[in-house]
Amino acid sequence: MTLEAGLYTTKYFKSWELSVLLDILGKAQDAIIIIDREGTIVYINQFYEERIGIKAEQILGKSLHDIEPNTKLLKVMEQAEGPGCSIETDQDVEAVEYIKSLKMDSIGYAIPLFNSKGEKVGGCAIFKDVTEVIELTRHLQKSREMIRYLSSQLEASELPISFQSYISRNRELQKTLSLAAKVSPTNCTVLIQGESGVGKEVMAKCIHNASNRKDLPMVKINCASIPENLLESELFGYEDGAFTGAKKGGKLGKFELANKSTILLDEIGDMSLTMQAKLLRVLQERELERVGGTKTIPIDVRVIASTNRDLEEMIENKEFRQDLYYRLHVIPIMIPPLRQRKEDIMPLVRYFIKYYGGEDDTDLTPGAVCILSEYDWPGNVRELQNVIEYAMIIHTGNMIEIKDLPQYLRGDIYTEETAGSDGLKLKPAVENLEKRMIKEALERNNGNKSMAISELGLSRRAFYEKLEKYQLK
Repeated sequence: MTLEAGLYTTKYFKSWELSVLLDILGKAQDAIIIIDREGTIVYINQFYEERIGIKAEQILGKSLHDIEPNTKLLKVMEQAEGPGCSIETDQDVEAVEYIKSLKMDSIGYAIPLFNSKGEKVGGCAIFKDVTEVIELTRHLQKSREMIRYLSSQLEASELPISFQSYISRNRELQKTLSLAAKVSPTNCTVLIQGESGVGKEVMAKCIHNASNRKDLPMVKINCASIPENLLESELFGYEDGAFTGAKKGGKLGKFELANKSTILLDEIGDMSLTMQAKLLRVLQERELERVGGTKTIPIDVRVIASTNRDLEEMIENKEFRQDLYYRLHVIPIMIPPLRQRKEDIMPLVRYFIKYYGGEDDTDLTPGAVCILSEYDWPGNVRELQNVIEYAMIIHTGNMIEIKDLPQYLRGDIYTEETAGSDGLKLKPAVENLEKRMIKEALERNNGNKSMAISELGLSRRAFYEKLEKYQLK
């Protein structure tokens, strides 16, 4: 502060003690301003001077009303009536405000000043620069809004409850489940393809249970298990006296039973060409005639078909109608075999252990894990389920060992003489399996260790110990 400015201030502050105080205020890193009872500026410190960009001598003697008319200091001055007076609200005393003249967001603290006689002689305000804090707060608010938005998007894209029963960590199958979830509320025809035992019927149930038809049960018919001469009457029903042995009064077919609901045509690839033609007509016309009848019956049925056969190859071999294929192939769903999604094996194993009455502490030895994980499972999930059911019956205690698995899985690996309690010869194989599983989990999760730990079901400590052991850092 210049001598001239200092002289202006000392008209109001004569004592040596106040001079020392002003020296202290001058070095403060907050903007400090003092006004008289008329609102005239009588003091600003160096920080205030630097922020406002005007020399002190140019601003002293001017009215605060002209420079910062909306500041809290003026409001406090207007309300103050005497020493110890109460201010209307705390917000008028201390609040976050943007000081236009200082070009900063601040927390301002304003107090009225009184002389020894209790007369109001002015006021003082201290403004702490919180511009960076406010900016960070704004960014935080934006981040929170973005998180809320992304959370809503994630919730919108989450699989319906019905699909949560479909256990899989495989990314491709997760994409398939997402597609199935999206088409579930529609009436689109769905064709589910995959090897026997992969879970085609489970997928069909998930789609039905997430549809608008879920209040009625899904009707299923296995086209491969019913003789051709009976399949038509099973599908479309028959009238009284339609054929020898026909039920008196006739019988509703599966399509009529599925009216307003869903029908699953399982193993559609095993249907004869003759039946394919009749089915095609029903799908096109959305109506049927019972065997032995002449009345046309309208139907409202959502069709899901499934097969373990290559229908396109069958079309080339003249074994499946191309027009029926395109009628069914509106939404194709392909379920990969279990051997192509090894990461699903252990979650399924643990699910089936619980399903067949396993306790929380029921576990598998490393050797058993190795065999289950390395086997190719030609029968897919159905075969795995049968193996775990067998093991749950055979095993004792809380551990499933190699000896508890079916003989065809064990082969020549396990012998009582050489294996001890769980096949010591398997130690190298178990280690190789562990290394491969950890490496694949890291690759699937793009190197994200936390996600890999969650997927593998390991503790963080065990995970990092194995990383070091197998030199996977």
